[in-house]
Amino acid sequence: MAVTLKDVAERAGVSRAAVSRTFTEGASVSPKTRAKVEEAATALGYSPNMLARSLTTRRTQLVGLVSNNFHNPVFLQIFDLFTRVIQERGLRPLLVNLSDETDPARSVRLLRQYSVDGVIVASSHVPNGFARAFREAGLPVVHAFGRATPRPEVNVVAIDNVGAGAMAAKALISRGYRQLGFIGGPETASTTQDRLLGFRQAAEDAGAHVTASFAGAYSFDAGRAEMGRLLRGQRAQAYFCADDVLSIGALSAVEEAGLKVPQDLGIIGLNDMEMAGWASIGLTTIHQPFEAIVRASIDLIAESFDDPGRSPETHLFPCHVVERRTLRPPPR
Repeated sequence: MAVTLKDVAERAGVSRAAVSRTFTEGASVSPKTRAKVEEAATALGYSPNMLARSLTTRRTQLVGLVSNNFHNPVFLQIFDLFTRVIQERGLRPLLVNLSDETDPARSVRLLRQYSVDGVIVASSHVPNGFARAFREAGLPVVHAFGRATPRPEVNVVAIDNVGAGAMAAKALISRGYRQLGFIGGPETASTTQDRLLGFRQAAEDAGAHVTASFAGAYSFDAGRAEMGRLLRGQRAQAYFCADDVLSIGALSAVEEAGLKVPQDLGIIGLNDMEMAGWASIGLTTIHQPFEAIVRASIDLIAESFDDPGRSPETHLFPCHVVERRTLRPPPR
């Protein structure tokens, strides 16, 4: 039979209330009592019942982790970070798939069924209405990889996507490319719009020419199909693919067309996903600091539990170019 709180109390020679306080974060208990309880719990193999505790504390310690882009392998890396760091903080992740979901109210009802304490929207192209609906339902919300605005409706932790687009253009121009191409994901995604805006502004400021196209999804197949289409026409000298998985799909199309990178054209991506550094790929890309974004998102959601009325904040993290082998070498 499962060891109970009563068993631990009897072995430690303390009250059940003292055992409960020992395993309740922030509760007052003397060092001597805590040591006796922890020793008894270890000897008996006792673990606190989180569901039972939630009835007393009115907190489940559940964090809804919401996304809609499960076709992009970079999110395996991101979800790994999120789930590990959430658990490190003594919280519990609940992963929710919003692919093809169009009704924010239905998502709110789903998360309320599980009594989550807060929600992290971990996607760049979940419609803004979802994050807003969670907040209006009284749930603390953080939009990781969301869009930075002057007056955010919810907490946002991300990179400056306009600045990242400008960084990509400057990297290409510094290597002598003047006919530049942009391949984005869904045209309506805020990341696509902002990265194109920064890319186009920086390129045109330097006198370079830009053509833009959209793959329709942040996926390998979409990137390969869009690059294949572009290669049948007048191609650019170099492309900024606004996501690494698009870039890897584009590299596949270039190889299939019998062309070489960077000899025939250059490619730069964005994210610096683990796969980009594989020896068979070697993608030059812009590094997005996933771990810093994940940790800041979880810090914000945890702080919101104690201060649910705090005003939404925006935290932006810097990026940098990671040199590999899909662009001409930078000038010395």
